[in-house]
Amino acid sequence: MVSTTSISLANLDLFETGNPWQAFDELRASAPVHWDEEDAPNHGFWSLTRYHDIVSVLRDTETYSSERGTVNLEELDADQIEARKSMLETDGIRHRALRRLMQGEFTPKAVAGYETFLRGLTASTLDAAFAKGQFDFVAEVAADFPIRVLAKMLDVPDSDIYKLIDWGNRMVGNDDPEHSDVLASSAESEKYRLLPFRSPAALEVFEYGQALAAERRGSQRTDLISRLANETPEDGIPLSERDFNSYFLLLVVAGNETTRHTISHSMRYLIENPDQLALLQERPELIPWAVEEFLRLASPVYHFRRTATRDAEINGTAIKEGDKVVTWFAAGNRDPEVFTNPYEMDVTRSPNEHMAFGRGGPHMCLGNSLARLEIRIMFETLLPRITGMTQTGEVPKLRSNFVNGIKRFPVSVQLANK
Repeated sequence: MVSTTSISLANLDLFETGNPWQAFDELRASAPVHWDEEDAPNHGFWSLTRYHDIVSVLRDTETYSSERGTVNLEELDADQIEARKSMLETDGIRHRALRRLMQGEFTPKAVAGYETFLRGLTASTLDAAFAKGQFDFVAEVAADFPIRVLAKMLDVPDSDIYKLIDWGNRMVGNDDPEHSDVLASSAESEKYRLLPFRSPAALEVFEYGQALAAERRGSQRTDLISRLANETPEDGIPLSERDFNSYFLLLVVAGNETTRHTISHSMRYLIENPDQLALLQERPELIPWAVEEFLRLASPVYHFRRTATRDAEINGTAIKEGDKVVTWFAAGNRDPEVFTNPYEMDVTRSPNEHMAFGRGGPHMCLGNSLARLEIRIMFETLLPRITGMTQTGEVPKLRSNFVNGIKRFPVSVQLANK
């Protein structure tokens, strides 16, 4: 057993080694509302690791606000809060208005219209990868597929796809020396303190998005950029340049990173659980339900953060106004009080009310229907084409306690007879 006093979920080494699970288990059992110390200038945060505690915070937006930051643990001053504000960092009426601006594009009915395109895209992605026999599953399959879907929704050329991937890597990997331009923890990052993720890549994303907006403003096009450039949210407050930039950047990151990592983790779990892979090959009708287990186990986003707006109490622990409260989705997805044998892959698990997309509350992931469709079609297309897949090298993890990312995943594939 690890002593809870020695556990720090601010320690990125714990996540880079790919093994925060023991720490989550110990905290969930012995310190479900755990105080994590941080280096100055930050002041520490509360970590929640039990499923029901997390749900209670996500649903109580009056007590636990998103307005002071959600995607990182950094304590923001007034200038940073204003400069970085996106749909994720808003609550109440403005949040609903920003969300509804795009909500219609991501309903189950709307995304179902992409199915034919997705099936053709998946087949061509797998054709190219499988022709090599040995390949990096992340680069050739998991990263390539969702970014091409996003490019279609944005109506940008395929030649721009790798720029979108690169920008996402550099921003989400802001604590990983392999990906970041400037480490978020470094003194040099102060130059970029007003940018999302403290990343200069954000400036490139803003410039790219603004050029597209200028081209499409006043047009009758229906792509996501044209919607952002030409429509006013229902609260009557037009999108400012910052609003547009933040929304566009959110689409670039969320439309790529999370689905990509879910697909990579899911394939790895299937390799490690050949009985489950065989079951899905024998009974492909189970794949839509298996997607929920893929999402639970992958937990592509480790956490989201809230800030207490008033003194409160969680599970008997006093929370002070201004305290950061971090909801560890990945820990909630392995809570044995909710999921029997939570570390076992069970593609028939029912019920499976995981929190990979959140669990209730107004900030539930807007793109969850599209992500589910992408993952389902990927495995409905992939699994009949193989007799097996083998991991052939090390699988390095992203140095991050925000995104549960796989950087590379070398594999060899054994193809089924045609």
